[in-house]
Amino acid sequence: MNKSVLKWELTGIAVISVLGAALHFVFDWSGQWEPVGVIAAVNESVWEHFKIGFWPALFYAVIEYGFLKNFVNNFLIAKTACVYVIPITIAIIFYSYTAVIGQEILIVDILIFVIAIALGQLTSYKLLTSRQLPRWFIGLGVFLIIILAIAFGVFTFYPPHLPLFLDATGVYGIP
Repeated sequence: MNKSVLKWELTGIAVISVLGAALHFVFDWSGQWEPVGVIAAVNESVWEHFKIGFWPALFYAVIEYGFLKNFVNNFLIAKTACVYVIPITIAIIFYSYTAVIGQEILIVDILIFVIAIALGQLTSYKLLTSRQLPRWFIGLGVFLIIILAIAFGVFTFYPPHLPLFLDATGVYGIP
């Protein structure tokens, strides 16, 4: 069954990447309808790129659950780890490479997004195929996913004036 689980996680890399790429444009496609901004990128800030990794990963996890729930361990905490690994990876690699070279490069940013998703999915795979963790991890996973989902909603409309939320045009949140 581990091969099947691995196939699901590897397929997830492609699905989440494609859905995330689409969410990059959905806000504009919707005519900048503000409620769409909760799940779609509203500007080019690093924070908004976290969001377009989170929602597709969560959506894919819901689909996966129906197929894998009886064959894996730690499903909820595995998917929680995935949705946290994605933004952490994006932040570390993005800020590291831009600090070194002093500018952003679009193709590198796209690769970072895909690498972050891959690391998230592989982290998920490791937890799905590991021994069962204590049951309290389920509550922790639910809590952490809810916190991140709320943060994406709140900070879309009320972003802190910090570099993480600032896009290259000087905009915070919805333009």
